Amino acid sequence: MNITSVIFVLDRMGFTAKTVTSKPAVELKQPEVGKLIRKLRQLTQLNQSQFAAVLGVSFGTINRWENGHMQPSSLALRQIRSLAEALSYSSSETVRDESQRLLTQYFEKR
Repeated sequence: MNITSVIFVLDRMGFTAKTVTSKPAVELKQPEVGKLIRKLRQLTQLNQSQFAAVLGVSFGTINRWENGHMQPSSLALRQIRSLAEALSYSSSETVRDESQRLLTQYFEKR
């Protein structure tokens, strides 16, 4: 079952609302998920607090995910995937290409 959600994408023009239909979350294990979260956060040029606000979680949660102390729930993984999918519509070619690479690397069926 696909899930449709609205994601707010941060680019140089500010936040833009995008509707994204995402596939069910793929199970990612540490340290993969920590690397993915850090790469997405760096791609959006957000610090951990800002990235946490985008996903609706606390700073501490992002910190624990990135450092491998906690695994995101399946709902959180769907939100992370939706964010990466929304970034693939960015006005920046670099952001689009990197988000596509991350989607392929972390969410394609293995």
